[in-house]
Amino acid sequence: MPQPDQLTSPVATPATPGPAPRRLLAAQLVLLLFYATGFVGLGLSHDPGFYLQFMPLTLLLTAALLLAFDRHSPAPMFGWFGLTVMLVGFGVEVAGVQTSAIFGNYSYGTTMGPRLLEVPIIIGLNWLILTYLAGGLAQRLPLPGFGRALLAALLMVGMDVCIEPVAVHFGWWKWFADVIPLQNFKAWFALSLILQVYLNRSHVQPGRNPLVPFVYLLQLLFFFGLGWLIG
Repeated sequence: MPQPDQLTSPVATPATPGPAPRRLLAAQLVLLLFYATGFVGLGLSHDPGFYLQFMPLTLLLTAALLLAFDRHSPAPMFGWFGLTVMLVGFGVEVAGVQTSAIFGNYSYGTTMGPRLLEVPIIIGLNWLILTYLAGGLAQRLPLPGFGRALLAALLMVGMDVCIEPVAVHFGWWKWFADVIPLQNFKAWFALSLILQVYLNRSHVQPGRNPLVPFVYLLQLLFFFGLGWLIG
């Protein structure tokens, strides 16, 4: 005869997301709020200058959250990688502004925060974020090392294509005669490829960061959408 406890079936408890999924969702919502606010403010408001001042903060927040979800890159290697990419990116921008021989004839405005040698200090962080995001997407594909670097460099150039009209419109930087030269995209590709090869050799693993695809897509939609609004 079945026992009383055998007559009652166990009650299934609904599965609840663990701490990691909840943190990931929270980070995505915070980033979505910042980028959506910036999109509306820059694209639809009558005072975009108010929202432009928050661009450095948005970049800092993006970098901090990406770093918080990088659990697989060795800390010392990630530190050296991040510092190297920021210094190289900033140094090339300084050389580009001073000589016009790398990207073409361009100059930075004042809307990206404090400048050093006529280049916004935060531009190095922007190079790091884009290198990390594009490299993370490429690492998710079954490609050889150089194939991943090549794909990631193309992803970075694709992002720059979306950024350029927005940046010029809002005075982040300006080009001589208001013409974006093909030289700019060639130099972007060359530098991006070098940085991606370095990423692959540094044991940094953005491909295992769950926030990477969301941030790349968010930035792509942000700049593509703004370019469409102001175009």
